[in-house]
Amino acid sequence: MLISHAVRHDALHVTLHRDLDVTNRAAAALRIEALVQEHRPARVVIVVPSADPSPATFSALARAHRMCVGLGVPLTLSGANDRTRRFLEADSA
Repeated sequence: MLISHAVRHDALHVTLHRDLDVTNRAAAALRIEALVQEHRPARVVIVVPSADPSPATFSALARAHRMCVGLGVPLTLSGANDRTRRFLEADSA
């Protein structure tokens, strides 16, 4: 299982169980987008498998982040380092 999710208190919690690569990056990003569209959460929390995600994982996170910004849904990362969080914040500016 690559991704699991739960909805608790109006928040969608998505867990990436391992770093993504080019063969599963697009599928993971589409799954996250589908979950957001399906559940319409007040916020999204994504748990990443490592503090410094792979480039493919970061790409999927950036795509999900841009979508959430467009919908006005805050997205936060759990388990990521400060550098990764800053890159995503700069992506939405």
